[in-house]
Amino acid sequence: MSETLIPTTTDHLSAVQAAVADALGIDASEAVPEATLLGELGAESIDLLDILFRLERATKVKITISDIADLLQGGIPDEEFGDENEVVNDRGLTHLESVLPQFDRSRLDEPLTAEGVLGLFTVQNLTDLLTERAQAAASA
Repeated sequence: MSETLIPTTTDHLSAVQAAVADALGIDASEAVPEATLLGELGAESIDLLDILFRLERATKVKITISDIADLLQGGIPDEEFGDENEVVNDRGLTHLESVLPQFDRSRLDEPLTAEGVLGLFTVQNLTDLLTERAQAAASA
């Protein structure tokens, strides 16, 4: 009788680090959990698509850019997430603090724009999303 092994967060972190390293042409050791994908690791939006494709191929778990956007915005309508200048407002900042453990609005040097929100997303955030999706798929 064989058991089905459910990948752990550690397995998922390794998969994310490998996908990031391959897509960005960096050493996997640079893809530390706290590194931001679009900031510190220098990914562009097309690279993010490549990372997600590589992850799906390696783990059989599909994550889309829309999934990341949904996580970051939490279903809050655009006009309630930010103001007319696309600066994230108090409601948006409160939501980001609830879904991104590393985010602390008191450390912002300038107002956070809607465009800057994706730049907060880290290797660990992607790992957590992958683990959540894999667990949901395993229990379905």
